[in-house]
Amino acid sequence: MSDSKEGDGSLPAVRVAAGSAHRTDANAVADAAREGAETSTVRRTGSTGVEALEPLLVVTTDDGTAFYAAPSHDRAGEIVSAAESGEFAEDADAIVEGEEGTPDEDGALPTPEEGPLSVGRRRALGRCGWVDPSEPPTDSLLEAVREDPDDVREGMHKLGLLGRGRGDARSDRSIAEGWEEARDVEGDPVLVVNANDADERNRTDRTLLEGDAGGVVDAAMAVGHLLDAEDVVVYAEEESLGTERLSRAISRYREAHGEAPQLAVGPERFIAGEPTMALESLEGNDRLEARLTPPGPETHGLYGRPTVIHTPRTLLQVREVIRNPDGFDADDADPGTRLVTVAGDVDAPATVELSTGSSMRTATDAVDHDSVKMAVVGGQFGGFTRRLDHTYSAPALDGAGLGSEGVIELFGEDRCALAAVGDRANFASQENCGRSGPCREGTKQMTDLLRQIYSGKYKDDMLRELTRTMQNSSMCHFEESAARTVETAMSAFDREFAAHADGRCPSGECDGQSLQ
Repeated sequence: MSDSKEGDGSLPAVRVAAGSAHRTDANAVADAAREGAETSTVRRTGSTGVEALEPLLVVTTDDGTAFYAAPSHDRAGEIVSAAESGEFAEDADAIVEGEEGTPDEDGALPTPEEGPLSVGRRRALGRCGWVDPSEPPTDSLLEAVREDPDDVREGMHKLGLLGRGRGDARSDRSIAEGWEEARDVEGDPVLVVNANDADERNRTDRTLLEGDAGGVVDAAMAVGHLLDAEDVVVYAEEESLGTERLSRAISRYREAHGEAPQLAVGPERFIAGEPTMALESLEGNDRLEARLTPPGPETHGLYGRPTVIHTPRTLLQVREVIRNPDGFDADDADPGTRLVTVAGDVDAPATVELSTGSSMRTATDAVDHDSVKMAVVGGQFGGFTRRLDHTYSAPALDGAGLGSEGVIELFGEDRCALAAVGDRANFASQENCGRSGPCREGTKQMTDLLRQIYSGKYKDDMLRELTRTMQNSSMCHFEESAARTVETAMSAFDREFAAHADGRCPSGECDGQSLQ
C-alpha cells in the first residue's frame, strides 16, 4: 500500500470518524479499509459527536457521501470495494447525494436529512469527522484579522457574542467587552485557551479538540492578533487524544504561518478548569485555589498580565462569526449556536449543536433513551428540571435555574432525585478548593443535611437558607453552581425528598442507607 492512500484528495475517499472512546475500534476499521483499498484514500478523523455511530465509516464518491455505523472488519472491506466499483454498498445508514455530499477536504461534514447527525446545526462542529483533526484550515482567519482588525472587533462588539462554557472567563457575558478591557489595561495581553474540562459528562470541547484541533489553533491565533496579545497559551489535560492532536496542530500551524500558540498541560481535576484556577495551574502552583474577583483576569491575570480566557467552543464561534457574519443575528440575546452533550440514561452520549432559539428537547433526538423522569442541565452542578421545553440560550437557562455549561443529562423513572443530588453535593464537599469558607463549610453542611433525610430529618427550610447564603457569598462559580443543584432539586422534587424522610424511595433506587 502506498502513502498516496492517506489523504491525497482523490476519490473515492474513505474516512473513519471516531473519538477517544472508540479509538481502538476505529484504528481496526481503518486498517481493514486500507487492506481492501486499491484507489481509495483512507484517513482517520475525529468524532462527529454521535458516539452511538462510532466508528463511523464515511465513504465519498463523485455521487455523494454514504455513512456506515460500526462496520465489521469484513464489512469495511466490502464497503470500500463497492465504492471503487462506482457504487455505494447496500444498507448505508444515510446517504447525502450530489454536490452537498461532496464538499472539499477542508469543508464540513455532509449532513443527512434524517438520523442523529441531522439534529441541530453543524457550524462549530462542521469540520469534526470530516477533516484531518490536526491540519490547520486553508482559509485561515489571519488574513481577515490582519486586513482590518478594528472592523472585526467592532463587528464582534455589535453582535454581542457570549462566552461558552464554565472554563471561559466571559461565560454568558460579552466577549468583546472582555477584549476591550484587556486591551485598555497597561501591560502585554495574553490569550489563554482553556481546553481542560475534566467533567466526564461534557464532551463538547473534547469533541472539538479531537475533531478540529487545527481550527481551534487557527481561531486562537486570530483572537490573539485581535487582542494584540504577546502570547497565546493553550491549556489542556496532561494526557488525552485531544492534547495529542493539539500538539500536532500547533506544529503544523507554525510550519504554515511561522507562529503558533504555546501548549501547557494541567491536572485532570474538575477544579483545574475554573478560569482563575487554570491560571494558578499555569503559574505552577501545586495548590489550586480560586482567585478573588474583582479584579478579573482581563485586568490581572496570568503573572499579573491582562488575560483573556476562552474555551474552544467560544473560539470556534468566533471563527464562524468572522467567516460568516451574516449568519448571526445581533438582535438575539444569545447569538449563534451552543454545543451540548446529551448524556445520562442513554445508549451512548451525543454532542450536538443547537441554535439558541431551539428547545432542549431537540438535542434528545440524537440519542436513544426511554421515558425521562428528570434532567440535569449544566454538567456536574447543573440544575434539576422535569421539563425539556426551555430554549437552549443563556438567558432562558439562567431564568429556569439551569446551567449553560454544555450538558443535558437524562434520567429515567427508576432514578432517584435525592440520590443524584446527594452524589453531587458530596463531590462538592470533597473537591472544592477550600479557599472560601462559605463554600468549604457550606458544601459539607449541604451533604450532611441531605444525609439526614435518610434518617427521617428533612430540614427543608435550613437547606434552602443554606443554598441562598452560598449563592449570595460565592467567590467563584463552583460554590454558586453547587448550591443551585441542591436548590433546583428541592424545588422540582420536594415530595420525593419528603418521602425519603418517611422511609420510602418512590423510584426504588435507594436502599434506605445514608449517603456514603
